[in-house]
Order: sequence, then structure tokens, then C-alpha cells
Amino acid sequence: MGEFKHFVIVKFKEGVVVEEITKGMEKLVSEIDAVKSFEWGQDIESLDVLRQGFTHAFLMTFNKKEDFAAFQGHPNHVEFSATFSAAIEKIVVLDFPSTLVKAPA
Repeated sequence: MGEFKHFVIVKFKEGVVVEEITKGMEKLVSEIDAVKSFEWGQDIESLDVLRQGFTHAFLMTFNKKEDFAAFQGHPNHVEFSATFSAAIEKIVVLDFPSTLVKAPA
């Protein structure tokens, strides 16, 4: 099996300072060795009808599912999750083993 991904798509509540949340998440993943990589972005291209109100995507990569489980149970993640959850209006979460089709150049 390949890497394991944790993919989160959100719409933040009105008035949330998104930069504070993203900085907090960047700090969180830097403190937890189980996270192999982390990237995030804000949608700027999708049509509103396709976006369905979601504005930001976050993707974490783990070497294996067990590393993801360790991340989920980590006290720093549990603590940050409360802050993150309070800031979001809508969320979709997908956790899956990935299949690499084309490797980065």
C-alpha cells in the first residue's frame, strides 16, 4: 500500500481570521513527526456552482495509515481540532490510501 492521505475541504464561518487558522495548522504539523507533508490552498478558479461554498483545501500525507492514526490521537491535534472545528461552517473530510499514477518530475 502507498501513502495515506487526509484531505479536508472547508468553508470558514463569517468573520473568522483564516490566516490565524492556517498558521495554527502549519505550527501543528511542524510539531508532529508522523505528518510526512502538508499543503493547503484557497480556491480562486472554481465556479460558485461547483464550489458549493467551500473555499479552502488542506492535504496531509502520511507514510502509512498507522501514522495517520498517531496524528489523530496526538494531544496537539486534539487541542487544535477544537479551534478548527469552531471556525468552520461546512466541512468534507476524506481519509484514504493513495494510488500514485504519475510521480512528480
